[in-house]
Amino acid sequence: MIACRIFLSSTKPTTASSRRRVSPLLSLLFQRYRFTCDSGIWIEVMEVDTEQKKTSVPVLPWMRNPVDSSFYEECPLNFLPFLDHRLEAALCNMGITSLFPVQVAAWQETIGPGSFERDICINSPTGSGKTLAYALPIVQTLSTRAIKCLRALVVLPTRDLAMQVKEVFASLAPAVGLSVGLAVGQSSIADEISELIKKPTPEAGICFDSEDFSLGLRSSVDILVATPGRLMDHIFNTKGFTLDHLCYLVVDETDRLLREAYQSWLPTVLQLAHAHNQSLYPDASSILSPTFGSLKTIRRFGEERGFKAKPYPRLMKMVLSATLTQDPSKLAQLDLHHPLFLTTGPRRYQLPEQLKSLKVICEPKLKPLYLLVLLETLQGEKCIVFTSSVESTHRLCTLLNFFGDRQIKIKEYSRLQRQTIRSKTLRAFRTGEIQILVSSDAMTRGMDVEGVKNVINYDMPIYIKTYIHRAGRTARAGQTGRCFTLLLKDEVKRFKKLLQKADNNSCPAYSIPSESIESLRSLYTIALEKLKESIESEKHRKHKSFREKKTRGFKDRNDETP
Repeated sequence: MIACRIFLSSTKPTTASSRRRVSPLLSLLFQRYRFTCDSGIWIEVMEVDTEQKKTSVPVLPWMRNPVDSSFYEECPLNFLPFLDHRLEAALCNMGITSLFPVQVAAWQETIGPGSFERDICINSPTGSGKTLAYALPIVQTLSTRAIKCLRALVVLPTRDLAMQVKEVFASLAPAVGLSVGLAVGQSSIADEISELIKKPTPEAGICFDSEDFSLGLRSSVDILVATPGRLMDHIFNTKGFTLDHLCYLVVDETDRLLREAYQSWLPTVLQLAHAHNQSLYPDASSILSPTFGSLKTIRRFGEERGFKAKPYPRLMKMVLSATLTQDPSKLAQLDLHHPLFLTTGPRRYQLPEQLKSLKVICEPKLKPLYLLVLLETLQGEKCIVFTSSVESTHRLCTLLNFFGDRQIKIKEYSRLQRQTIRSKTLRAFRTGEIQILVSSDAMTRGMDVEGVKNVINYDMPIYIKTYIHRAGRTARAGQTGRCFTLLLKDEVKRFKKLLQKADNNSCPAYSIPSESIESLRSLYTIALEKLKESIESEKHRKHKSFREKKTRGFKDRNDETP
């Protein structure tokens, strides 16, 4: 850090009273440590130790003293207190024999001594096991329920991630008699309604009017995994869909869900749940007589002990992310109840422990060749290549496939594709039919694909959060992995500063032999020509399709004219 002092005399002053401090920005105008102006103003620029700079402190008090889950150790299932034996068997069937530290910490605060007394905020690296950290306690707690109704809601930003989380719940819930639903818009809303809502069984000789029939609708699921848009569709349009009995709300990938409005789903859910709690559990002061004095216990009368005017039982919340925001205005939207902050280590941004970051310095205009040689060097290992946009994803994947048979199968994955195509591509990638997936940032959040050994940033990420989520597709659950970033020479310094935000000062260069690049130049020229033709062909098809739709619409309007 640079500090600067300016003195109003032609000689160095000897008394502090004659000195005037100026902005450090002024010192940047002068490229040496001592400089004397012709006007007689003497300037002294000092270098200050950067270690003396204060570290940023979270604004919210509850974030300043987090519980560090890294102090916990992995816990074998047979030593986990209070774990239902049916869930232990289900976990073993999933290949899980012990819980990771963040899962043990969450269990302590939910099922253990914490007993869900506080809302839980988890900031933990990608691949550390956050999904099971909330799925297991919720399923355990609901296992004693007597009547089927919607009691737990899990909200995620993307369909693919929601489907993945649903699979985790579906592996646990049936063991204790619970059912799990999915609302993501993958199928028609009518099909989702038939799975989420149970209609009353008509009895012989009895007729129901429409109002009685609506009152007989019941939830078919105990736990719902949903995306915000489809959730709002059901809240406003689906008869029988209600949040009246909701006990648990999980907001996964919180920073993204809070950054995007998603039809104001969060205030709607909180308002519906809060209104129900207030109607069932009125304020204790209106029930208890003053004669009870200090002996009254307000917990059983509808208020949380120790927290004034909080209804009980309340809506218990768990919010999770690998890059949880510290913005008070955003976190305030969650209306958290005496939140407990769980982290992994002292740093805000953390990369997986077993991740190795590497950089590949590329020549301008030859980056696709560096990528292709790198992919061949990896010898068919499962790999995800990230680009900066869906257009770049499509063009890069098309270009790579124009290089002919390279003994590796490459497919694209982006939000511009239909859900059925994305799901099919993801299944093929999981099973190993596809070795390389070229993706936009649609796959950065939470997606867990077993066996991904390498992540490649074809385009350097701008933000450290993006790098963390991309790199987190490998080195998951304690496994090793590598993250390569392709850089031009003028990007190296910026990339170094980016990694320093995650306290990563080690990113060695990975060299690509120049002869390998030269051997592909002729093929590269041919592939670029094919790519240009392909893009022109796609534009022509889109333009033709648009004209046909416009013509059809014009004819339909003429047919309707009397």
